[in-house]
Amino acid sequence: MKRGHLGPEHRRRVGEMSVSPLGLGTVKFGRNTDVKYPSAFDLPETDELASLLALASDLGINLLDTAPAYGSSETRLGELIRGSRSDWILSTKVGEIYDGTSRWDFSAQATITSIETSLRRLKTDYLDIVLIHCPDEDVRALRDTEVVETLVHLRQAGSIRAIGASTKTVEAGLYALEILDVVMVSLQPDDQLAVISRAEALHKPVLVKKALGSGYSSDVTGDLQRALSIPAVSSVIVGTISEDHLKSNVRAALKAIGVLASGTP
Repeated sequence: MKRGHLGPEHRRRVGEMSVSPLGLGTVKFGRNTDVKYPSAFDLPETDELASLLALASDLGINLLDTAPAYGSSETRLGELIRGSRSDWILSTKVGEIYDGTSRWDFSAQATITSIETSLRRLKTDYLDIVLIHCPDEDVRALRDTEVVETLVHLRQAGSIRAIGASTKTVEAGLYALEILDVVMVSLQPDDQLAVISRAEALHKPVLVKKALGSGYSSDVTGDLQRALSIPAVSSVIVGTISEDHLKSNVRAALKAIGVLASGTP
């Protein structure tokens, strides 16, 4: 392994897949409206994103997290990874639709259409991970709609390798763990640790979102250390469109898992 890079030996499991402990979130690849980051930003040019993805790959990141609700993110990723699809683990979502405002549809037909659209946009014939993009009423979305059953059928048909949910409440996180392959949670508030504890007991993987407070973290290494020290956590998803931030995040992740000393620049 090259110094300052995440190597294959640091990867963690999501089912049969091996993922980097730091994943790249791609909201900023395609959407800059109704977002909660510290400052406004312009969507990057295609060549800037190509350079960022090349750097991410060189740094050992292999997990890309996207969603239909991330504007043009899926479409742009499809173009950018054309010819290198097998190098990446792609995680996308179903349920939320964004066209200036967010709305949710968890019907069977909407779920099937969403998956077909994601496959087309991402220029692939399979999706590695599909998460249910839960609204505030996340338990209702999981229990009382057709989305789970539909995704199970699509997984059985071979177009999806693993299914899960990006949840908000503890109740939904615990429920998702009983019926799905993977769960995505934040570490705030602390009661979410109950979900992670249950995931450990079930030997199911956890993806962590918003570990750096959507850009507001004052202790990136500490926050990544908190997340990556949990055995059930397979990857922490951190979004950026800055190469400097990406390098800094990888250094922080390496320090968090004890590869680099805390004083290493």
